[in-house]
Amino acid sequence: MTNSLKPARVRMAPSPTGHFHLGSARTALYNYLLARKTGGQFILRIEDTDRKRFVEGAEEEIFDSLNWLGIPPDEGPHVGGHYGPYRQTERRDIYLEHAWILVEKGFAFPCFCTPEELAKVRQEQQERKQNPHYSGKCRALDPTEAARRIEAGENYVIRFKMPYEGTTTTHDHLRGAIVTENRYLDDFVLLKSDGLPTYHLAAMVDDHLMDITHVFRGSEWLATFPLHVQIVRAFGWDEPVWVHLSVFLKPSGKGKMSKREGAEALKDGHSIFVKDLEQLGYIPEGVLNWIALMGWGVAEDDVMSLEQMIERFDVDHLTPSPAGVNFAKLDHFNGAHIRLLPTEELAARIKPFYLRAGYSVDEPTLLAITPLIRERLVTLDDCLAFGGFFFQETVEPKPEELIAKGLDAKRSAEIARKAYEIFSGLPEISHETAEPPLRELVEELELKPNQVFGILRVAVTGQTVSPPLFESMEVIGKEMVLARVRNAIEILEKMG
Repeated sequence: MTNSLKPARVRMAPSPTGHFHLGSARTALYNYLLARKTGGQFILRIEDTDRKRFVEGAEEEIFDSLNWLGIPPDEGPHVGGHYGPYRQTERRDIYLEHAWILVEKGFAFPCFCTPEELAKVRQEQQERKQNPHYSGKCRALDPTEAARRIEAGENYVIRFKMPYEGTTTTHDHLRGAIVTENRYLDDFVLLKSDGLPTYHLAAMVDDHLMDITHVFRGSEWLATFPLHVQIVRAFGWDEPVWVHLSVFLKPSGKGKMSKREGAEALKDGHSIFVKDLEQLGYIPEGVLNWIALMGWGVAEDDVMSLEQMIERFDVDHLTPSPAGVNFAKLDHFNGAHIRLLPTEELAARIKPFYLRAGYSVDEPTLLAITPLIRERLVTLDDCLAFGGFFFQETVEPKPEELIAKGLDAKRSAEIARKAYEIFSGLPEISHETAEPPLRELVEELELKPNQVFGILRVAVTGQTVSPPLFESMEVIGKEMVLARVRNAIEILEKMG
């Protein structure tokens, strides 16, 4: 691994412009894994200079999502640190100073072109079938003239003076050397007219001042990667290790995953947003395992805890190949990690879902049913389907489901009455006391077990699929089991 012996300082630098999504979560995870693997630090930096797209509450969602996932930052706006401030809007003077350093060194220049002028030039370029780019009008402006116009209060931006000739060679850790002809690059804006920086300047300055050793970011930044490297080299700074992560593909494998597909996924009980996944009953362990393997060249079915990921993580094992967002794999990993949770821990996690659904939950019952439903859970909210009947005074079985396969209502009622008599004579209902006499009843009536047990399952739980029948009846208790079977008998008699 690159710099494996040196503690890594890594950063996640999201913009608070929307919901925290899987791509950001994966970037955060890889940062966290490398920091923990090397004994380094994971920094959260909020890139909030795009005030037009700023969304109220988005920063809090980022922090809450990282905490829920169990990968909180070591430094950041909510936890402090020695390299702050950690919001870019609070570092305005730092960027202004560094923008002018580049101007003084001849790598940048003030530009006074108005939005109207730029739009006119862009339109003319498009009419000539040229790629829109800055015309270079202010590149050669005399510094004294530029200073006079600034002093007079004229609006300006600061642009980077990209060389027109030659090539820029960058190095991405996953892709190797990337050579770009400079004539295809533009004189990008570094400092906007409102005094706030663009990402291009702010991220490079912050990464240097915060001693960042590795930059994990999305592959969408490859297009401006040469500019960023040019900026770093213009300052004479050492470059971090650049790691542009793979893109996420739609579940179909065709095209990049977008927010539109995210809305579609939500209809099916999935989401690309972390806050939704929590509400949908996914657990951090399952989500982390899932996103870790989207771009990490290890076996795709490896069930790993966060500690195991830290132990195994290696930047050299990441891959630039596009990663498909496969929600079936999310379900697989989530179910696997649910089954690894201790009973008390799982009980505590499913309890809010029962409470939210309006159930009155007592701890003894909750702890008793958790082992019974554990194997059936894919998401935590599945507990409602498989265990809600434990917390209901009565259940309302569908009459037609009380009729055993191959039998009619009258015959099914007779079976239910015989079972009722058996239950009535037991001191208590448990697996040990109830199963043997019911098995005998099955043989006596010359029926199949699923015919007799099926009637009782629907009678006692109100559903055709449930946790193990006898263990469930033990939790429900004799009195309530008798009441529910008696109710089923009445329903069947009315039908017969």
